[in-house]
Amino acid sequence: MPSPRRIDEDLPVEVVDLLIWLRVERGRSANTLAAYRNDLRAYVAWLDDQGLSIGEVTEEAITRYVGHLGSGGRKASSVKRSLVAVRGLHRFLAEETEGRPDPAAEIEMPKVPRGLPKALTEPEVASILDSVVGDGPTDRRDRAILEVLYGTGLRISELVGLSLSDLDLSAGLLRAFGKGSKERIVPVGRFATVALVAWLDAGGRPALEPERWARRGDQEAIFLNMRGGRLSRQGAWMVVHRAGERTGLADRLSPHVLRHSCATHMLDHGADIRTVQELLGHASISTTQVYTLVSTERLLQVYRSAHPRATIER
Repeated sequence: MPSPRRIDEDLPVEVVDLLIWLRVERGRSANTLAAYRNDLRAYVAWLDDQGLSIGEVTEEAITRYVGHLGSGGRKASSVKRSLVAVRGLHRFLAEETEGRPDPAAEIEMPKVPRGLPKALTEPEVASILDSVVGDGPTDRRDRAILEVLYGTGLRISELVGLSLSDLDLSAGLLRAFGKGSKERIVPVGRFATVALVAWLDAGGRPALEPERWARRGDQEAIFLNMRGGRLSRQGAWMVVHRAGERTGLADRLSPHVLRHSCATHMLDHGADIRTVQELLGHASISTTQVYTLVSTERLLQVYRSAHPRATIER
């Protein structure tokens, strides 16, 4: 594997050391590392324009950088993500070097309005799951992808990362690797199990297997593309998008919306919030609590429209 120092040779050594630490010591995913790399590359470029090195940064300079990001029209969530990377860099350097100050320690994070997840209704999800009507290999695969995404609440990266050894259909379980490579066991419902059995059976996945596997990781993958390789995030996203186009829901549907809908519908039907937290692989229950707001809003809507004394006639 190429050295990270060679890959990031355009970045200061302080940034490269942080990226190595995040990967080796903290086990951060490739996507997280890429986000840190991009945000810190922009930060270093701004410092160069200001005639500053990383070692010369002050709290006032970071405050100006935050203002620079905001003035560029970036969303608060984007500014917050960039500031997380900047704070992480200076905290890392302060902890690694005795006596080195942390100029970002007192910088407050911008407040990001928390929007409610836009969950689909149960009939809308049913129309999506019923939209795959053929019985060819890709039809079976696409049906299994949609059923698993909604039935388990997996992230798209977790879905395409599944290997055959992660699946135990006799027990109705699968093993998913979430953020930070954290492993969790997830139950597989009846409809998702039926779809997976059809996909793994003759006429499904075996029909897409190549005569010679290009990579071992492809041979172990549950979901394959038309060339017999492991299905990518983009490929799985397109499966969901096509289902949205067939049902007229393309403007609202994404893999993450299916995950939102899974959580919301479980809570609507009385699931315990900690059970949903475990199912989705949320590190903090506060993340899962967002879905309770959706359920509460839905409860209020139904109550106001159905109860004869919920509203006052004027």
